[in-house]
Amino acid sequence: MAREINLVPDIKNEMIKALKLRNLIFFICIVVASASVAITAVFAVIAGGQQAVVNGKKGTIDNLSSKLNSYSDLSHFLTIKDQLSNVSSITDNKQVLSRTFGILSAIIPTGADTIKISELNINLAEDEPTFSFDAQADAGSEPFIDYNVLDSFKKSMQYMRYDYGEYIDKYGNAIPSYCMIEHGNDGASLYDASNKSYYAYWLITGEGCDPTLDRSAADDEEESLLETTDTTTTNDSNTTDTTTTNTTDTTTTDATNAAKASSINDYTTENYNGQTVVKIWRTPQFSAWYKEDPKEGEPYMDTDGNISNVAHFESACIKYTGTETSDNKITWSSTNDSCLLVPNGSDGIVISDSSNGRSASSELVLRFSATITFNPEVFKYNNTHMLAIPPSGRYNVTDSYVQIQSMFTERATDCDEGDTECKTTTGGNN
Repeated sequence: MAREINLVPDIKNEMIKALKLRNLIFFICIVVASASVAITAVFAVIAGGQQAVVNGKKGTIDNLSSKLNSYSDLSHFLTIKDQLSNVSSITDNKQVLSRTFGILSAIIPTGADTIKISELNINLAEDEPTFSFDAQADAGSEPFIDYNVLDSFKKSMQYMRYDYGEYIDKYGNAIPSYCMIEHGNDGASLYDASNKSYYAYWLITGEGCDPTLDRSAADDEEESLLETTDTTTTNDSNTTDTTTTNTTDTTTTDATNAAKASSINDYTTENYNGQTVVKIWRTPQFSAWYKEDPKEGEPYMDTDGNISNVAHFESACIKYTGTETSDNKITWSSTNDSCLLVPNGSDGIVISDSSNGRSASSELVLRFSATITFNPEVFKYNNTHMLAIPPSGRYNVTDSYVQIQSMFTERATDCDEGDTECKTTTGGNN
């Protein structure tokens, strides 16, 4: 049996193990160092590339900036862009000056006691729009110079109202304002003398004026034409499956027109100046719309003033209420407490000067200067279908031209020195 004798001392074995460990550590360090150098080189390449890209982009930006700054109309372009970004706020603050005509026709009396304006100044720039004017009052009979005319004119301010809102189709959707005709060729409101009610015409076939109804079925039909769908149609108990594919623009147009025609058939149309229109009452038709037992789809108005199933005007100011009487009849009333044309009433008009004078036709008149402060809501563009309502209750169109020529006249002159009739006629107190 062979035997091995280890003649290497133990200290020598420890030294050999230490050398092996040292070599292993050196090897690991070399590998780590090599990897670090490689990673550093990669990062350096990336950083260098990024810097090169940044420098290139910076050069491009500087070049484009120079070209942009050299553009001669840059300031105009930036102004237009800024204005476009503020279109909504501009619209909210927009005012309609043409409503002046209707307001004048509402506040200026034209009966036996007349007032005519000789000079008018309108200020809509402030939060409280004002009309400042010189005018002359004529009682129309002895005594011609009557301060009661001016006093009545001033006191009437507390009874002035206005109204605005939206025309609504029978399904509750607002009709665009440009689709409505509210006045005739003479500028006066469309009026039915038989029941003393006001109405407007809806250009139902006008471009963009077809009603946006609650057409869930029609919408589903149009959507089915835009996609590949399976539809089932029934005809006399024979059921067939039809698959719709490859929708064309013509098919979609036909479906849209069919839906539009179906919507028009929901209304009774008339011909107005060669156009197809639907009459919509601005003032409710109480006797025709109120029913104790309403049927589905019929026009209906309840005693709280809610109207359904008929195209109508939805007022933002006037509230209608029905009250049952002892004989089981309904009496209707209207209130308009919030929409005051002159918010401060009689205090909203300031008479700064008054004196006797003669008109251009040498008639005795009362000259005066006044300033009236109106509610700013009356002139706001977003308050559509605005009407001024004088104490008599008649409506005046204020979104359109109204004939007001008769309200203006030449300025009255002061009394001559020897005109004793002019100087002594007072007719009352201011």
